[in-house]
Amino acid sequence: MERPSKLEEILRAGSLEEVLGTAVPYPKEIELKGELTRDTIEELSRIKGEPRWMLRHRLRALELFHKLPMPKWVVGIEELDLESLVIYSKPEIGSEVKDWEDLPESIRRTFERLNIPEIEKRFLSGLTAVFDSESVYSKLKEEFEKKGIIMLPMEEAVKKYSGLVKRYFGRVFSPGEHKFSALHHALWSGGVFVYVPKGVRIPFPIEAFFVIGSALEGQFEHTLLVADEGSYIHFIEGCSAPMYKGFSFHDGMVEIYAHKGATVKFTTIQNWSRNVINFNNKRAIIEENAYVEWIEGSIGSRITYTYPSSVLKGEGARTTQYVVSLSNGPYLKDTGAKSFHLAPNTSSKIVSKSISANGGINIYRGLVRIIKGAKNSTATVSCDSLILDEESRAYTYPHNQNDEPTASIIHEATTGKLGEDKLFYMNQRGISDEEAKSLIVLGFISEILEGLPFEYVEVLKKVIELEFSEIGGVG
Repeated sequence: MERPSKLEEILRAGSLEEVLGTAVPYPKEIELKGELTRDTIEELSRIKGEPRWMLRHRLRALELFHKLPMPKWVVGIEELDLESLVIYSKPEIGSEVKDWEDLPESIRRTFERLNIPEIEKRFLSGLTAVFDSESVYSKLKEEFEKKGIIMLPMEEAVKKYSGLVKRYFGRVFSPGEHKFSALHHALWSGGVFVYVPKGVRIPFPIEAFFVIGSALEGQFEHTLLVADEGSYIHFIEGCSAPMYKGFSFHDGMVEIYAHKGATVKFTTIQNWSRNVINFNNKRAIIEENAYVEWIEGSIGSRITYTYPSSVLKGEGARTTQYVVSLSNGPYLKDTGAKSFHLAPNTSSKIVSKSISANGGINIYRGLVRIIKGAKNSTATVSCDSLILDEESRAYTYPHNQNDEPTASIIHEATTGKLGEDKLFYMNQRGISDEEAKSLIVLGFISEILEGLPFEYVEVLKKVIELEFSEIGGVG
């Protein structure tokens, strides 16, 4: 097997320092850490120069964080001490830039090694790059700015389009959902705001790429995407972090509002290193005849909790949720999807594909709720688990509730193991165990790969190949 190129190596979270040839000594302009108090929140809001309504929002969320109990479904984060984390970190860059050459060399090289500038040039309509707690680069192609599309770092949007942001911020995924959503709303920093005007279709994807650049750091980026009536957007979210000795914590949030007849596709390729504890809070509200598609690719991290959710609010609203979860090693992936049918003639489709190897644990935790009056609505759920050895485990905890006699829910689940006969068959044809496992996994998730842009299919394939290569897995 040929040794991968430097670009391929960087796709493995944890190889960043080796590739850059440095301990990644990113200079910081500002850091906040310590107790989660009112003074801390006020200082964070002051640094950002926020309007009063956002400070009030943060303080209400802080109160909820201290009142709410730890969710019963959260396990394995006992070693995480929130007060030891840097909860806000601003790289020393002066201000956000619109040209890669204006970034400090150490930060620019990180994104170059991840191939982000090249992907932007060839493939994207716009890009926001977030390093630590702040956006360091943001650029939307001029032709789309002329159509009235807004794409700004969230901090800037809160001030420049305060009324528009306030209308949606925290209204899709509220601080009171659970303890970690409250923590997010109190501490959010970084992220992107996107607004697509009525009838505007963006032909190429927009991307936000998030990098955690330090150990013992918390990242709380907030993405808010509003698609007005009849519009179209494909948004791609990429995540990566090098391996450090200490833990880092990611508690991000995505809020999507799809107005009447709009189409939103949201793709996540998450490749955190194995010392990142990852919470992803994601929800969409979908109006009449609108469509939202989630593709969630969870590859890295020590522990992940993520459940993309869709609220089918308007008649004829539709959603599809694809979730891919790979747990390679003694790590936990607790993933799934949720669909709430609140109107007639709505439809949802959930497809979950989990792969467990080398003692990995995958948990599917899903919810479908059809309320009385959501006439003729349909929901289908498919949960497939692939277990590659005797030490690995997969669990499925679906909850389906249908209160409407004319509606229907179809649920199916399968669990398969990699048999010695399959490996023997492929070995006899000159394919190693590592290559065989990679091919089997890629075939297992082929249905989901079909919905991804070519460039990202290639990235995802390479990450999976490296997971099972002789070089070692992610992180």
